[in-house]
Amino acid sequence: MTATFTHKSITFLGFILIFHAAYSAAQHRSYLRITEQEFTTLPIDIVIQGIASLIIVMYGIMYIAGDFREIRAVVDLECKTWETTRNLPSFQIFNHRGRCLSPEYKSSN
Repeated sequence: MTATFTHKSITFLGFILIFHAAYSAAQHRSYLRITEQEFTTLPIDIVIQGIASLIIVMYGIMYIAGDFREIRAVVDLECKTWETTRNLPSFQIFNHRGRCLSPEYKSSN
């Protein structure tokens, strides 16, 4: 699954629709405060717009995120040997003070 321009556009459209649904909900609450009515529920069109936009965003993000991987780490690690698993090159230091303890060490002084 590769993220194409279409999938990115769908995701962007979904986010715009979510923000529009949130703005509509805030505007509805503001209208109820002005008219001094009690808030019970949101209008059904705002609820449907919010749910539909959430589904659109989830669909777009599934394609943008890429291929799914196995949850268990064992699946990725079972084809590797122990030597490659424990290879930590950031901890390998070759120029350190312990070299002067070696019998082959010659001082540059």
